[in-house]
Amino acid sequence: MDTFPNLFAGYAAIWIIFFGFVWRLQSRQKQQLQEIALLQQKLAAVQQERPS
Repeated sequence: MDTFPNLFAGYAAIWIIFFGFVWRLQSRQKQQLQEIALLQQKLAAVQQERPS
């Protein structure tokens, strides 16, 4: 039973790293979606300014 605290600490560290990684990916995806929306708005504005 002396290894149980080490085992628990190892699993806890892995889960913390995993959730941190998922959180980081989610925040980067949100940022990229915002950037895509901004680029779409700029493209629409440029297309409206051009005479057809």
